[in-house]
Amino acid sequence: MQVFKREQYLARIRPFIRKQLIKVLTGQRRVGKSYLLRQIRDEILAEEPEAHFIELDLERFDFHHIRTAEAMYAFISEQEKAGQMNYLFVDEIQEVESFERVLRHYHAQRNFDIYCTGSNAQLLSGELATYLSGRQIELQVHPLSFEEFLHFHRLEANRESLNKYMQFGGMPYLIHLGLEREVVHEYLQAVLSAILFRDIAMRNELRDLTFLQNLTSFLADHTGSLVSASSISKYLKAQGLSKSIQTVVDYLTYLCQAFLVNELRRYDIKGKRVFETSSKFFFEDIGLRNVLSGFSAADVHKVMENVVYNHLRIHNYQVYVGKLKDAEIDFVAEKGDERKYIQVAYRLDSEQTIRREFGNLLAIKDNYPKMVVTLEESPATSSYQGIAHYDLLQFLKTIS
Repeated sequence: MQVFKREQYLARIRPFIRKQLIKVLTGQRRVGKSYLLRQIRDEILAEEPEAHFIELDLERFDFHHIRTAEAMYAFISEQEKAGQMNYLFVDEIQEVESFERVLRHYHAQRNFDIYCTGSNAQLLSGELATYLSGRQIELQVHPLSFEEFLHFHRLEANRESLNKYMQFGGMPYLIHLGLEREVVHEYLQAVLSAILFRDIAMRNELRDLTFLQNLTSFLADHTGSLVSASSISKYLKAQGLSKSIQTVVDYLTYLCQAFLVNELRRYDIKGKRVFETSSKFFFEDIGLRNVLSGFSAADVHKVMENVVYNHLRIHNYQVYVGKLKDAEIDFVAEKGDERKYIQVAYRLDSEQTIRREFGNLLAIKDNYPKMVVTLEESPATSSYQGIAHYDLLQFLKTIS
């Protein structure tokens, strides 16, 4: 069987192998965290053939009895080998109550190198951060980038492949199913249901599953639009679904914690502050978004924005919606000392559209790169008053 290494993530993990830091891989269900753990294991074995591993896959029935810190500790202590390095791998660690106590204990032992995965962002914002502050690193694993998608499915970088990526998204398991629309739709529907009901509803003991589904569908329909808990509450009330603003806030938080959607806040470019009201929401995997709202010509711009956002996040940019007076910049992307301003438009088919998309960027008086991304074919060297114009295919191949 051919092995597809996710080199982008392995390169970031390698410097920390055998270091006294807990390596935590987070991300949405089914994005390949378990597969990445196996690749890390293989790399360790290549250098250390006699390495001793203690492995718990908490989604397997074999380990259904390990749901408490005490049970987890007992299992590890039975497997531990004294006098040598023990490589501890725990998959979906949030399934164990108070797991952070066990990790803290074994982190203190100098003969343990610890790796774990989790499908809930709260993993590092709650007790784990309290217990292990400064002693863990987090690496978020995303669905496949466009480059990985091409590699996995052995496709050429052309517009047909781009259309498939925009429609089906980057869930790694699709390599086993092929890219037939009905088969992919059925699989993605199953993944979506698992996230909504297991990772969100069960974990947070939610009773109103209909509201959870309706809210998720609302976010899919309004991908890339500025919304607030207040505006969502008003919209739902008009549809006969009365929910308080706080309930909407809570459910949005749960959706983000499960990595199903990402909240993108507005950033005042001139005042350099982040606004707390009105955000955009994008789906971690565009295929899951399309399961909810479909993939149609009317939604192409929404899908484009989501794909651009995901590409920036996969390449480790912090991303905001830019605000400059009354103008909106689709994305302000920052990484270290880098910054990029990006506008996304389906087509530049009128002078009014050209003035709006390029004009918003021209109003920003700094020297950071500025670009407009469209779906129409355009050479990467094309520009308008010094602002680059990329077609989406070129953007995904070039910007990293």
